[in-house]
Amino acid sequence: MSLLTGSNAALAALILRLTLGIAALAHGLMKVFVFTLPGTVQYFESIGYPGIFAYLTVLAEVGGGLLLIAGIGTRLVALGQIPVLIGAALVHAGNGWVFSSPNGGWEFPVIWIAALVVQALLGDGAAAIGPRLYGRLFARGAVVRA
Repeated sequence: MSLLTGSNAALAALILRLTLGIAALAHGLMKVFVFTLPGTVQYFESIGYPGIFAYLTVLAEVGGGLLLIAGIGTRLVALGQIPVLIGAALVHAGNGWVFSSPNGGWEFPVIWIAALVVQALLGDGAAAIGPRLYGRLFARGAVVRA
């Protein structure tokens, strides 16, 4: 299929999924390898969030990022990332709109939330592993129904 004809929704969903997955993974790994987990916990506590939220955020970003890249559970993972970004937007809300403001504004996390909503609406897109896994998991007789 030519890129100039027909619908390219599957390709668009793939590009968005990879972009969101790589970005989430990068943010999560930054918290592990640059800021360190203890440093991230300390930062979260310094802004009033419970320290456990730091671990949950890293798990959501690293695990969710990998799942998005692979195209596994794309809709649920995209929706699951939204609370993390709401937390980030709330942290930056008092800094103004533009993310280039001192300490960053709320613009970037809110745009990221919008992109996650679009991903949840689009689904897996092209080259996703998930549909192949789901097909095996939910093949006739593979799941016992109550």
